[in-house]
Amino acid sequence: MDTASPIGNSLHSQLAHLQQLAALQPPDYATRQRWLAGLASMVTAHQQDWIDALQADFGCRSAVETRLAELFPSLEGIRLAQRKLGRWMRAQRRGVSFWFWPATARVLPQPLGVAGIIVPWNYPVFLALGPLTSALAAGNRAMVKMSELSPHSGALLQKLCRQYLGDDVVQVVNGDVAVAQAFAALPFDHLLFTGSTRVGRSVMQAAAANLTPVTLELGGKSPVLIAPGFDMRRVAASLIAGKMLNAGQTCVAPDYVLVHQDDRDALLAELRRQAALAYPDPAANPDYTAIINQTHYDRLLRWRDEAAQMGAQVEVLAAGSSEAALAAARKLPLTLIDNAPAHSTVMREEIFGPLLPIVTYDKLGNALAYINGRDRPLALYLYDDNRRRIRTVLQGTVAGGVSVNDTLMHVVQDQLPFGGVGPSGMGHYHGYEGFATFSKMKPVFYQSRFAGTVLTQPPHGKLVQWLLNLMLGRIK
Repeated sequence: MDTASPIGNSLHSQLAHLQQLAALQPPDYATRQRWLAGLASMVTAHQQDWIDALQADFGCRSAVETRLAELFPSLEGIRLAQRKLGRWMRAQRRGVSFWFWPATARVLPQPLGVAGIIVPWNYPVFLALGPLTSALAAGNRAMVKMSELSPHSGALLQKLCRQYLGDDVVQVVNGDVAVAQAFAALPFDHLLFTGSTRVGRSVMQAAAANLTPVTLELGGKSPVLIAPGFDMRRVAASLIAGKMLNAGQTCVAPDYVLVHQDDRDALLAELRRQAALAYPDPAANPDYTAIINQTHYDRLLRWRDEAAQMGAQVEVLAAGSSEAALAAARKLPLTLIDNAPAHSTVMREEIFGPLLPIVTYDKLGNALAYINGRDRPLALYLYDDNRRRIRTVLQGTVAGGVSVNDTLMHVVQDQLPFGGVGPSGMGHYHGYEGFATFSKMKPVFYQSRFAGTVLTQPPHGKLVQWLLNLMLGRIK
């Protein structure tokens, strides 16, 4: 988009204001702690406001899920930053080579300036406050672009940021795709985008014009690998919880399952049982979240029906809800898709909904080859109790993150970095890695008064030649 447009001019003006403030003295420890306390108050003092906003955005958003998957992890990330901030801000001592003794070296963390954060609609609280925590802890100002598909959450974040932080610290931008395009083209000091791989490519292109460094948190098809003979009851309970959270509208949701051919029937039976227990009558169940809008609902139905037409066995686990009631509520129950062709859409594209393809394998090596033959995923889920086999899988695959014997849990460990690899993203945040992402880790070399390097200064004579021979190992 033309950055000289009225939208572009307005955003540039907002950014310029924050850049002027960022150019002043970097915020000290007390200021950053005050900012983090403001973020924490936005969570703790407004729980019902967030629940209501997300309910309005989704049509039906489980209040339990909002508290469990948005407010709690946001607050935990803030609490960690508050506890660790002093240590993170300290200069880090680094070693110097023997040849440069007695000089010393340090790495000094400094704020970059102004961070841009582009937030998706699926977890608008957590995916706004998580990056904000990292950016503010590192001493930056920030501009946040909220999704047009979650306008109520965007309006609430804008209101609360003004109330607790002020426009001199964080500015929240709401608007359509044109606003998002203009936002991505701004000359931020760092830009973090969370969303689809397709849009991520466009964001990276826009940022490249300004040489803006980017962190891309994308998605992809995150596999579940079940070791032969594993307890299918254990698998099904955690798999249902991870797949059906937010109705599968999660970037790290289990996308497809690899199960040994001898265990397939047991897995399907347990998934049927656990789905009925977890979400009876999903159409009327307030704990089961709706699909965000009709466009996404129709997309999922289209992909499901395509798989069936191609010969896959499709089973909708509606557990007491009629098709009409589900459509009226924009609810889609867990849907098992067994034996879908490799060229079907559900086997090629990130699903982002409660469709669950089942793929069987005969040997573990073939399962690993299946995973490695596809784009590197944002998450990998392994169910196994054999340590040697776990090590084989971890060493033999590449993924953004891994949970063993559960799903999603690695994402909410704030002392683990979160990020993708290749098509599933680049860069990390959460915890210290988030602080480092939004900091310039400035290397500083301190020369000693009695520096041996004076011996190598010109004019170069025989002493320098002798020293070089010694340094390069030619003198034994």
